[in-house]
Amino acid sequence: MLAVVLSGGAGSRLWPVSREASPKPFMRIGSGPSLLARTVLRARRAQADTCLIVTNREYLFRTVEELQPLGGTASLLLEPLARNTAPAIAAAALWTEQRRGAAEPMLVLPADHLVQDEARFAALANRAAQEAAAGHIVLFGIRPTMPETGFGYIECETPPTAEAAVAVRRFVEKPNAQTAAEYLASGRYLWNSGMFCFTPATILAALARHAPDVLESARAAFAAGRRTVNGSDALELDAAAFARAPDISIDYAVMEKAEGVRVLAGDFGWSDIGSWKAMASEHPTDAAGNSTAGDVLLVDCQNTHVQSEDRLVAAVGLRNVVIVDTPDALLVCDRDATQRVKDVVHELKRRGHDAHRLHRTVNRPWGSYTTLQEGPRFKIKRIEVKPGASLSLQMHHHRSEHWVVVSGTAKVSIEGREQLVAPNESTYVPVGAKHRLENPGKVPLVIIEVQCGDYVGEDDIVRFEDRYGRAEAAQ
Repeated sequence: MLAVVLSGGAGSRLWPVSREASPKPFMRIGSGPSLLARTVLRARRAQADTCLIVTNREYLFRTVEELQPLGGTASLLLEPLARNTAPAIAAAALWTEQRRGAAEPMLVLPADHLVQDEARFAALANRAAQEAAAGHIVLFGIRPTMPETGFGYIECETPPTAEAAVAVRRFVEKPNAQTAAEYLASGRYLWNSGMFCFTPATILAALARHAPDVLESARAAFAAGRRTVNGSDALELDAAAFARAPDISIDYAVMEKAEGVRVLAGDFGWSDIGSWKAMASEHPTDAAGNSTAGDVLLVDCQNTHVQSEDRLVAAVGLRNVVIVDTPDALLVCDRDATQRVKDVVHELKRRGHDAHRLHRTVNRPWGSYTTLQEGPRFKIKRIEVKPGASLSLQMHHHRSEHWVVVSGTAKVSIEGREQLVAPNESTYVPVGAKHRLENPGKVPLVIIEVQCGDYVGEDDIVRFEDRYGRAEAAQ
């Protein structure tokens, strides 16, 4: 069995931790592995011998870093832009057909879910693979535990059991509270988890019948795809062809139209971690229903979740509140309004505020940078470059850069002239000069960069050479 892990959701309801440049699959609960890593390990426990990670081209290097400690075999299929789950699954099915054959069961898993009982999930996944091998499209439904209004529902032809897959009667969008209560009482409805199992032959035939435009675009994008430059088993889909694919989910494109769709009822402690309220429920609580993460002090609080990344947060007399503190953004909201956090992200985008996209510390293939301070005509960064790594050969139209080495040794090229810069030494890059920063050593290189100029935005960059094959988007 092959596991297809869909790792592309921005997770806007989990801002300010989840952002476009570091989305929800890379989040951690406490000190454990990321949600993406948890999903890959879960798939392996379900006897998937290979994982295919479908993700955005921008997340390639972060994804590789997350997978390296896990060992084992994983391949990547890179989307040049987001086009929802139907085009992603179509491309994954074409990849699987080519690499593993048309009869290989595909276990499709979102990368940002949690499962508490992985043994029960593995047993259900193997049952789904048997159904898929017989030519069925199989869904994983979750037995509802409350009248939840934030999930889609699946109505079954007969009351679902734990032993066998049952036919799907219809899909229902997120209901109101009264309707959700009726669904819960009927015993015929399951939550739609967004997890599936089928073979390439089955899903490609369904796409050809119900969503031929999706399949046509995916075929063209897959056929014209290219291997990436970093040496990993990664295929990047052709951007022009993939852009023609409709932005549509697999539910709308296929599941609601296909005949003979079946569902298996699961009861394995599933959560899609779709909001801070859901995230809070994954933490231990005290006698007053409070949960915390990080350096937090609560006085006379009830049913409140507070988490902090790098400083003490104290809360007094709060009821039913969520507080999430990061180095550059603070969220405070009513616990029952956490679904509306996405409205904050939409407003940040409208205002052109970088906080919807970037953290103060930004990961790059070569290392990371942290913005320490920014003001009119200047920006100060802490830059860390991995051993043996280098930034692109680049230039800036509007800013000069002063570099001071804190630790390690820097190899600096400015207009073709190379020099080594040791700790407590500095160098200067004039406006318009073609330059590159490298770490030739075996320990991390740390420098402080001071930018000065009329404009110090991250998009003031012209890239000439880059070993990571990146577009001219970010340093």
